[in-house]
Order: sequence, then C-alpha cells, then structure tokens
Amino acid sequence: MTKDTMTLDELVTVLSANPNLAIQLMLPDGSFVPDHFHITEVGQVQKDFVDCGGTIRNSTSCVLQVWVANDVSHRLDTTRLARIIDKGAELFGSTDLPLEVEYDNGVISQYPVLPSEVTPTGVILRLGTKHTTCLAPDRCGVQLDVLSACSTSGCC
Repeated sequence: MTKDTMTLDELVTVLSANPNLAIQLMLPDGSFVPDHFHITEVGQVQKDFVDCGGTIRNSTSCVLQVWVANDVSHRLDTTRLARIIDKGAELFGSTDLPLEVEYDNGVISQYPVLPSEVTPTGVILRLGTKHTTCLAPDRCGVQLDVLSACSTSGCC
C-alpha cells in the first residue's frame, strides 16, 4: 500500500459531500469497470502472516468487492454506497483503514484506491496497483531494486 491510498473514512467523506452522484471505477490502465457494477461486499480484511525473514506481521484493510452482472441498467450512486457502508459500520474498529477494490475481470485482482476525483458527472475512484516485495531484504541479502529471488539460506 502506498501512503496515497484512500482510507474508508476519506471515501465516506467524499460520498457524503457528493450525494446522488454516479460512481466510476478507473482501472490502472485508464479503462473503467462497466458502469453497471455492484458492490457485493464491504469488508474489513485482517491478514496475519510470517515474512520470509521470520517476522510475524499483520495488515488490515477495507475491501470493496466489485461484481459486474448482466443487468446493465444497474447503477450504484454515492448515496447508496454510503448507506451500505453505514450499515456495516459496527464491523470496523476504525474507519482509518486503507481502501482496496477486489474486482474479477478474468482473474480476481485487488487494487488500492487512490484519491478520488469529483467531476460534473460523478465521482471517479482511481485504482492503483499492488506489487509483491521481499519484506526482509536485510535477512535475505538482496537489494530490493534488483530482487528476483531470495538467495541466502534461511530466507524464502
């Protein structure tokens, strides 16, 4: 996640300040998720893991699951999404969670949500990219700019 990732709290603020506007999801390549998408889940996702250096880590985010059906007249607006999020507010210990979109376009991908843009036609949620990396380069003896595989024993 980058520090530019939008939080759930920031999304709620944008939605509340712009009632009844269309929502568009812009993929990293500049194309858009079809306008008739559904948000099928709004969830807090906790990931607990051990990295390749043996350090226990965790991360928590809010994930909006997006699904596109064949009902092309469906349109989700800012007011309706705000209501959906509000119904699940008790699930979240905090609204200061990084926001991601999970979208299936042949494969399921997760995208961090970058700062939004409000236009005369609606709110554009720009989706960024995520990448894997070695979280223990000091233990693995690798340089992150040229990392292709961990090379020391006790690592990956």
